[in-house]
Amino acid sequence: MSKDTTAPEDFQEHLQRLEERGLLTRIDRAIDKDSELHPLTRWQFQGGIPAEDRKAFLFTNVTDAKGTSYANSVAVGALAANPEIYAVGLGVPVEEIGSVWVRAMERPIPPEPVTDALCQQIVLTGDDLTRPGGGLAALPVPVSTPGFDSAPYLTATLVVTKDPENGIRNMGTYRGQLKARDRLGVRMASRLGGAGGYQHWLKYKARGEKMPVAIVIGCAPGVLFTGPQKLAIDQDEMAVAGGLIGAPIQTVRCKTVDLEVPANAEFVIEGEIATDYLEPEGPFGESHGHVALEDFNMSMQVTAITMRKSAVFVSIVSQVTPSESSTLKKVAYEPLYFEHLKKALNIKGIKRVVMHEPLTNIRKVIFLQFDRSAPQTEVWRGMQGAANLQAQCGKVVIAVSEDIEPNNADAIFWSIAYRSNLTTDVHVTPYRSGGHGPKSGRSGLDSTLMIDATLKSDMPPLALPREEYMSRAKDIWEELNLPRLTPQPPWHGYELGDWSDLWSQYANNAVAGNWEANGEATQKRQRDGMKPETPTRDIET
Repeated sequence: MSKDTTAPEDFQEHLQRLEERGLLTRIDRAIDKDSELHPLTRWQFQGGIPAEDRKAFLFTNVTDAKGTSYANSVAVGALAANPEIYAVGLGVPVEEIGSVWVRAMERPIPPEPVTDALCQQIVLTGDDLTRPGGGLAALPVPVSTPGFDSAPYLTATLVVTKDPENGIRNMGTYRGQLKARDRLGVRMASRLGGAGGYQHWLKYKARGEKMPVAIVIGCAPGVLFTGPQKLAIDQDEMAVAGGLIGAPIQTVRCKTVDLEVPANAEFVIEGEIATDYLEPEGPFGESHGHVALEDFNMSMQVTAITMRKSAVFVSIVSQVTPSESSTLKKVAYEPLYFEHLKKALNIKGIKRVVMHEPLTNIRKVIFLQFDRSAPQTEVWRGMQGAANLQAQCGKVVIAVSEDIEPNNADAIFWSIAYRSNLTTDVHVTPYRSGGHGPKSGRSGLDSTLMIDATLKSDMPPLALPREEYMSRAKDIWEELNLPRLTPQPPWHGYELGDWSDLWSQYANNAVAGNWEANGEATQKRQRDGMKPETPTRDIET
């Protein structure tokens, strides 16, 4: 089977590639999945470790609070602990992630049905689902937020449903709370722009029928990556996944429900979701950075669990961002937004789209970077386009010029402080959907804030040493074995248009030790009849 990319075709091939690239850490000591596993991996994101140094973790000796040992290993961070890990899952360099997504949506590849599948090497039904220690209790499902979560949760899910009217498949990433050996609580977002699976549930409810569902845990990353993305409701994500991988995804029919799932999956949990009642679900630490409190959500009766031999259970780090969950979205959302602004809206001068990740979870705050040629009308058209593309994204949209690093919030604040007029460069529009966030103390409506913090005119240089001097000093720093540096732009000075050759000459004299020549030159320019702080250009031009 020829492919357009070198993407791994299943999850275990992906783990092997991560290990070969030094992106996977094996943990062989006993780790309690209920109180230790997620806190350990969370330190990658809370411990000041740069994104490029984060790794996937493979726990090979998993226990629980009661001393149970599990046969299956658990992988965390293996999908998107950092962008490089995500890129390995697509078989492309990081800088090509966006173009691969655009190609996949433009040229989806339909799946290829098969009858013999790795994901059905082991099939559990009937008494195997309800016996002591059986069913869901046999799976090493971690507690994500020990101290707050009410149960172990499925997090790295690919939840497959089908429209009962037209048969179009949907695949989404929804959390699943362990309730019993054969029962799950499933949360599908019902807000505007929420879950495609919820729209299917509404149709089954109107028909008075239960909704067939299959929850896939662990499969080729290119398939799993479609779950968190907000694709068109009538677009088959399995075909988009084929476009991502560059070949048809092999699928197999489930054992107990009429749905197709990736044939090379690690685990598949089959069942039916009730439409005539809901069950309390939660609390659970959510990706908006707060604990989601108890809500009435869907109840799933498990009818089968199938798996491959030596299957690896997959979990993701979510909750407070940055996290694996936010990286999963960020690395795909940003290029998709950029393509929308650049090609669909033809915004002039747009250079980058950056979604703010720490704490805010990428959805709420979007930064747009423009080059100096961009007219102010295009800056505002770009901000409006970013704010309106998705109901859940773009509560705050801030435009900056190309010298501002959008990943540095301090640089953003600097730009707002000195480049925006808060009367003319700020606009607030009402009646925005509340979107993804905690429900405590909130009404259903929100608003949108747009700030034009781009350069409106030439300004003096940034007051740091020029790049050549900072780079030379950095070499000396490292030569002296001083603490490791992690430069955050801007880390050197640069010109912003308001500068002259004369001042460059003065600066060159200063670093050459010829400062007295500068004093001799300014002595010849002495004048009277003005107050201190009068700009020389106002007098000498």
